Amino acid sequence: MKCTEAEWSVLSILWSGERFSLGEITKELQAVNKWSKNTVYTYLRRMEAKGLVHIDHAQTRPYAAAVSREACAKQERDTLLNKVYGGATGDLIAAFLKESTISQQELERLRRMLDEMEV
Repeated sequence: MKCTEAEWSVLSILWSGERFSLGEITKELQAVNKWSKNTVYTYLRRMEAKGLVHIDHAQTRPYAAAVSREACAKQERDTLLNKVYGGATGDLIAAFLKESTISQQELERLRRMLDEMEV
């Protein structure tokens, strides 16, 4: 269920509601990607074949996400973790903490999570 950047664009719209028409999706994507209706339709059909989109032609708003944002995000995290850090979760977390700022609230939340995991 690896998603391309373009597929993320489509799924982001679908995750924002329950069902959409082709026109609704196209309107959103034209503002960002300048895609035509035909391009959007082609993406939706390909994404259906990959199991990312559900199309119910009996509906007036036939398009819906077939996967959750959480499932796609997990796949992306797993890919990054394995590709860049060889599966070493601690190295990934350490890199993020070294290279970005973290608020006191985020730091406290992270500490609580680690305590709950009994690491």
